[in-house]
Amino acid sequence: MKKFIQWLEVSFAPRMSKVNNNVWIVTLKDSIMQTLPFIFVGSLFAMLAILNEYFPSLPSFWTPYGWTMGMVSLFVAFLVPFNLMEKKRLRKQRIIAGLAGLVLFLITISPQVIADGQAGFGHPALGAGGMFVAIVTGMVTGLVMTLFGKVSFFKEDSAIPDFVRAWFDAMLPVGIVVVFGWVLIDLVKFDLYNIVLAIFSPLAGIIESPFGFMLMMFVWCFLYSMGISTWVLTPITQPVLLAAIAANVAGHAENLVTSTTVFSTYLWVGGIGCTMPLVIMLMRSRANRLKALGRACLVPSIFNINEPVVFGAIAWNPALMIPMWLQGIVLPLVVWFLTKTIPFAPIPMLQFELWYTPFPFATWFTTGSVMALLLLAIVLAISTVIWYPFFVAYEKTTLDAEALADGTAAVASEASVQQVPAHAERSDVPAAAEAAETPASTEATAPAGGITLKRPTRRTVARGPQSNTSPKEN
Repeated sequence: MKKFIQWLEVSFAPRMSKVNNNVWIVTLKDSIMQTLPFIFVGSLFAMLAILNEYFPSLPSFWTPYGWTMGMVSLFVAFLVPFNLMEKKRLRKQRIIAGLAGLVLFLITISPQVIADGQAGFGHPALGAGGMFVAIVTGMVTGLVMTLFGKVSFFKEDSAIPDFVRAWFDAMLPVGIVVVFGWVLIDLVKFDLYNIVLAIFSPLAGIIESPFGFMLMMFVWCFLYSMGISTWVLTPITQPVLLAAIAANVAGHAENLVTSTTVFSTYLWVGGIGCTMPLVIMLMRSRANRLKALGRACLVPSIFNINEPVVFGAIAWNPALMIPMWLQGIVLPLVVWFLTKTIPFAPIPMLQFELWYTPFPFATWFTTGSVMALLLLAIVLAISTVIWYPFFVAYEKTTLDAEALADGTAAVASEASVQQVPAHAERSDVPAAAEAAETPASTEATAPAGGITLKRPTRRTVARGPQSNTSPKEN
């Protein structure tokens, strides 16, 4: 186990950190995360749409849902090249790059939109269904803008204003992007949209399976236990999860593996790894340090924010890393078994991206089912059973360390107290001899101010009669 942890720390984690900091990966993560406000608002409208079933006279809340959640691919197509220019320090080209990415995305999806005969902006390609296509077209645009972003038709000492030069310099990469899309999609009839979907559809099929569900959750827990943000997987997992819940909302499928299921209904109570039971154990610990940590982590954990407990107790701590990995293996299989294999509890069919909503309120909001609450209780019980033995071992180690530290401090304190009289006894004779040679003082009155000064005099000790002489008398 020690060799395995050492390999993770020395070899695996640095490589993952390097991947996590790659400019293209960071660009994709940032671009998807920047659409989250629209996804959050869209999920609110999806919840409010329940009112339309009971109050038909109300305006349909699905309309604003379509203008938020239904536009995320459009946003990503703009943001990917925009953010890439920002990361590449080509800030003058970022808006042009974003607009070019938007154009290439629209060129790519147009044949499918026309074939479906769906006018307006309600086509699934503009929403979560086209996010992989938006990522691909955005990356192609970003690559072109990176290659030609520094090409200029003008010399450095040109008298033409900078903003005019920027207009003309941007014409070349924009022209390349537009012509590339026009020739490839319209003239050659290359169906890039469906090819991209065909490439990534097996990934969705794998994730929407018991093994894929377990694998994805385990990888999240595995990376997070080493302090590596799971956002590194966002470009792969987020499009699949959003497309799955969008299909549920539309009534086309009953996908279990969605962001709603994972973060708001059944699985990650307290945050990734279901850390709420661990926080409660920490609060009740006999070790002072663990108790203080648990109390500090309680409020964030209620809102499913578990960075404090992960980085305060779990990360790179083998005693708690292993149970966190087990959470990612056992709990998804339990949820799958009691929803898909045995219809004990319902599958969430509503989109609810407000992951910071406390459990069990989020479970009730997304299902409205008592059986769902029972499944949540089962998940929490199993999670507690997994955490408990590892926590007990970790607590014992911490208590031993605290006892050792307290014992060392007590011994040091006792030793310092015992050294004081011994030191005083040893210093009696020298102190007496030194006192015999210490300067005495005679008082003198200052000329003004009434301040009494003490003038030092030397007192000499002789075998014969003592004599006091002042410096002036000598």
